[in-house]
Order: sequence, then structure tokens, then C-alpha cells
Amino acid sequence: MDSLDTDLHRDVIEQVRMIHYRLLTAQNRQKSYEDRRVRDSVFIEGDHVWLRVAYKLALPPSLSAVHPVFHVSMLQKYIPDESHVISLDFMEEGHDMTYEEDPIAILDTQQGKLRTKENASLKVQWKHRSVGEAIWET
Repeated sequence: MDSLDTDLHRDVIEQVRMIHYRLLTAQNRQKSYEDRRVRDSVFIEGDHVWLRVAYKLALPPSLSAVHPVFHVSMLQKYIPDESHVISLDFMEEGHDMTYEEDPIAILDTQQGKLRTKENASLKVQWKHRSVGEAIWET
């Protein structure tokens, strides 16, 4: 080998080392960002949790077919609050576990315009719901 080959070989090895060093630096930086963002969640039996995504389940009357396990990424800690409890006494459930709510009052109206289309919205108070729980319906 002559000196030109040796110098070229040495330059290639140095470039590979530099690439390797820069990759490790980038990986460490990404790991530190992720470590700051991710926290270990610990749940024990009896804890209340919120589901991040709500599922509409078709439940049989006996509820025996419900699998109570959700992926931990779907759960977050929940502190019980009496204001979150919805009384189910007033609901008349159908055989398929659904119910219908009836509107009892129109509290407000508004006209909206989306490009060339006009649409009216009504603020509706539903039976067994407070005025604060009224929602806008088209």
C-alpha cells in the first residue's frame, strides 16, 4: 500500500467514527426529550381511571361478555367527583341498552354562514338535563 491508500483509508475510518458519534448524539437527544415526556403510570385495583377514547360497546343484559382490560396507554388517573355521576334512574332503556332523550326547550337560535350555505342552529335543553348542559343542534 502506498501513502495515498493509507491516507484515504484513515479518512474513511475517521468519517465513519464521526457519523457514528453524530448518530449517538441524536439518539441521546431524542431519548432525553422522550424521558421528560413519558411518565410511568401505576394503577392498583380499585383506582378510577378515564379512558382517553370512548368506545360504544354493544353489551348484553347480563354484561358477562365484557372484557374489563384496556391497554394502559388508553388510561389515565381519575379522581372521583360526585358531579361526574350521571343518574340512570330516569333512563328508560330499550332491550338493546339504548335510550332516547327528548328535547324540552329551545333556549337560543343562531344563523351561521359557511361560504354560500346558511345553516340555523338551536340551543336545546334535553329532558333530565340542566340548562348548563344544553347543546347546539343543527
